[in-house]
Amino acid sequence: MKAESVGAVAAFAAGLFVAGGAVASSVVTVVLPRGVRSRLGRFVFFSMRIVFKLRVRSSTSYSTRDRVLALYGPLSLMVLLGAWVLGLLVGYTGMFWGVGVHPLRHAFTISGSSLTTLGILAPKTLPQIVLAISEAILGLGELALLITFLPSIYGDYHRREHEVTKLRTEAGNPPEGVNILIRLHRLERLDARTQTWVRWIDWFVVVEDTHSVTPVLSLFRSPAPEYSWVTAAGAVLDGASLAASCLDAPRDYEAELCIRTGYLCLRRIAGIFNLPYDADPSPSDPISVTRPEFDEVYGRMAEAGIPLKDIDRAWTAFAGWRVNYDEPLIRLATLAEAPIAPWSSDRGLLEGRPLTLLERIRR
Repeated sequence: MKAESVGAVAAFAAGLFVAGGAVASSVVTVVLPRGVRSRLGRFVFFSMRIVFKLRVRSSTSYSTRDRVLALYGPLSLMVLLGAWVLGLLVGYTGMFWGVGVHPLRHAFTISGSSLTTLGILAPKTLPQIVLAISEAILGLGELALLITFLPSIYGDYHRREHEVTKLRTEAGNPPEGVNILIRLHRLERLDARTQTWVRWIDWFVVVEDTHSVTPVLSLFRSPAPEYSWVTAAGAVLDGASLAASCLDAPRDYEAELCIRTGYLCLRRIAGIFNLPYDADPSPSDPISVTRPEFDEVYGRMAEAGIPLKDIDRAWTAFAGWRVNYDEPLIRLATLAEAPIAPWSSDRGLLEGRPLTLLERIRR
C-alpha cells in the first residue's frame, strides 16, 4: 500500500512537471515579449534541423534544397505547437493516474476528454474534477494562443519580405550594395540616398524586435528562392558602407546610422542562435571582402561617374565599417542557407575560429 502511494505521488509529480513545462514553453514563446527560448523549443527546432539537414545533405541542387528547407520553419513551428498539446495530454495523464484513475488507458482517455472538452469520460472525485477543469482551461488557452500566435508571426514575416522584395529594383537580383548607389546616380537622385538608409533603419529595428522575440522567423525563407532577408540586409549595409567611405560628398550621417542599426540587429539575432562573433572588433581587423574585390566595385562606381574619394582612403574606411557586421552576416547567411549573393552568402565561415558542434551539424 505504501509503495502504491509513493508511485501515485511520483506519477502526479512527473505529470505536473511535464504539463508545467509545456505551459511554460508556450508562455515564454508566445506571451513573453523578449527573446527567451525554452528548452522544449530548442529541442524541437534543433531536432528538426538535424532531420532537414540529413534530408538535403545529399542534394547539390539549390532549388531542391530551397524547396525542402522552405518547410523547415513552418513545420518546426507546427511540431512545437503539437509538443505543447502533447505535453499537456501526457502530463495530465500522469496526474489523473496519480489521483486514482486506473488503468492507465482510462487516465489517458479522461485526459484527452478534458483537453479537447469532448466529455468521453466524466471525472468522479473532487481531485479528478479539479484536474479536468484545469486541463480544459489550459487546452482552451493553448488554442487561443495558437489563434493569435500564427497571424502575428506571418504579419511580421510579410512586413520583412515587403522591403526585401522592393530591394530588387534598387540593388538588383542577387542584391549588391554598389548597385544602390549606381542606380541612384543614373537617376540623378544620389542625394536622395538618405531616404533609402532611413527606410532600412526602420526595417532593421523591426527585424531585430520581431526576430529576437520569435527566432524561428530567421529561418523562414522568402517566397522566391532567389530572395533572402540576410542577403538583402548585407546588400543594404554594404551600400551604406560604400556611401560612407567612398563618396566624395558631405558626411552621410544616415548611412552611418543605418550601418550601426544594421550590425546591432544582426549581432543580436546571431547571439540568439549562439553564433560566435567579435562584439568589439578593431577597424584594422581582417574582413571577408578582399582588396581586389573592393577595387572592382570602386572601378564600377568610377565608371558610372560617381564622385569618389581616394581609393586607398576609401578602402580603409570601408573595411572599418564592414568589420562591424562582417562575421554576423556571414554566419547568419550560412545558418539560413541563403541564396548566393555577393559579399554575404558567397563567403565561407571565417577562418581562425573553430566551429561549434551546432555549426558542424548546420553545415
